[in-house]
Amino acid sequence: MKALKKPADERLLVEAAQHDPRRFAELYELHFHRVYAYAVKRSRSREEAEDITSAVFHQALAKIKSFEWRGVPFSAWLIRIAANAMSDRWRKAARQESESSPDNLEEMPANTRDIESQAVLFQLVEGLPADQRRVICMRFVEQKSIREIAQEIDRSEGAVKQLQFRALEKLRAQMEGADA
Repeated sequence: MKALKKPADERLLVEAAQHDPRRFAELYELHFHRVYAYAVKRSRSREEAEDITSAVFHQALAKIKSFEWRGVPFSAWLIRIAANAMSDRWRKAARQESESSPDNLEEMPANTRDIESQAVLFQLVEGLPADQRRVICMRFVEQKSIREIAQEIDRSEGAVKQLQFRALEKLRAQMEGADA
């Protein structure tokens, strides 16, 4: 399936899937590679990435009727599901490891901390003002250039840079507060 040209096109696909779950296949085809790439970068094995990707789309299909548009792309919702699934998986693995090896209770794998930080970050992004959240999602989830974002949201490149800067500053401050 070729890339959508407008967020409205994606919205129509989501609405169609909300009314008829059989239409979810179009969303799956459109977003599979992005979710799988996200999982591969953050997994220990190809099998784990495949399991996570499968779980993401299974959960997304189960929850599609409750999906609400909040100014961010559908793919951001899928990535958040993936981050949460990975965080849950790492917590479960850490718990099982600590139960089988009491000597390692105080030491969590670095990847677990990274995944938990990413889950916190996704929650913080949800709390940004709508225009900042949209720019962050377009820039870092959709990997669009400043120029592409400016054209899409009908703002100057300077305005987009300012929105991105403010959002990143706010996220940085909140992440530092969460780590403390």
